[in-house]
Amino acid sequence: MSSAPGAFLQNICKNIEWADTKKGMTQQADQDALYQRAADAFGPALQRVARASEANPEKCRDLLQDMHVALWKSFAVFDGRCQLSTWVYRVAHNIAARHVDRERKHNHARIDLGDISEIADDLNMAGAVEKIDALDRLNAWIRRLQTPDRQVLTLYLENLPAAEIADITGLSSGAVATRISRLKAQLAKDFQEPPHA
Repeated sequence: MSSAPGAFLQNICKNIEWADTKKGMTQQADQDALYQRAADAFGPALQRVARASEANPEKCRDLLQDMHVALWKSFAVFDGRCQLSTWVYRVAHNIAARHVDRERKHNHARIDLGDISEIADDLNMAGAVEKIDALDRLNAWIRRLQTPDRQVLTLYLENLPAAEIADITGLSSGAVATRISRLKAQLAKDFQEPPHA
């Protein structure tokens, strides 16, 4: 009879372990499902954030991968108190900001607006070349900005409302609106076409 209580306790322990394992598997499945939903919905936006933060194609791919890994890990603590988009952009922008800070510490040189990525020789359509050139110039210009300005502008270009940009960046809505206005004016000035003679 003395083995019965021992067997009973072992059975309870096994059931508790199984419940914990099952709970962990459910949490893992929830985390995976949330990540997949976010990756499907915001994958292109994450690519744009990475390109706006890193000019080197290999480092850009690494940065994008880091964003995806951090995003997946972050869903272990995501509690739904903010919109999924806010969470995704917050994680992505934090990873991008850390990346840029690390790169600036290693590389003190800044990108000049004149240093534009070369376009492949086999691309000969004028319209496509102009569009690629404009995007390259814009991304180079954005990469030169300080982290808060870069974050605000890239989120603005993703058509996020000022209130959501404020939630993501930790700035007030008024500060976001002011930065957007100032950045738009500076962008227009820097990209103004010279008058044709």
